[in-house]
Amino acid sequence: MNAFIDTIHVPLNRFDFCLPVPLHPARLRERGFNQSEILCAILRERYGLGFRNDILTRTRSTEPQAALGAKERWTNLKGAFRINHSNAVADKSVLIVDDLFTTGATAEAASRTLKEAGGAYAGILTLAITSHAHPEKLHP
Repeated sequence: MNAFIDTIHVPLNRFDFCLPVPLHPARLRERGFNQSEILCAILRERYGLGFRNDILTRTRSTEPQAALGAKERWTNLKGAFRINHSNAVADKSVLIVDDLFTTGATAEAASRTLKEAGGAYAGILTLAITSHAHPEKLHP
């Protein structure tokens, strides 16, 4: 991820802070860690990017995306996120960090939630992208 950021010159300075895609509390207890939060911590340490993990919350437990087909992934995440502190995202540029981009459903749901709460811009950075990814399906 660092090599990509440095090689492509990802403009991290355009973002006010990054936030990890949250896990549902039950899944977090089961797994013991949030991989997206670890990635955000790396961005904070290496690039000095602000970090917030208290803003975006997963409101309901969803089926694991890996177990679903492309169409089901999009419907699985509808209404799955909420904003805890809308004043913290108002007019802010936020970098959403996740581990994997396959169909864009998670990125879409998270960024839509941020924009509906008044966020000015939502960017997406993932550790990996699958060969089935269709980033052009994301809304601006």
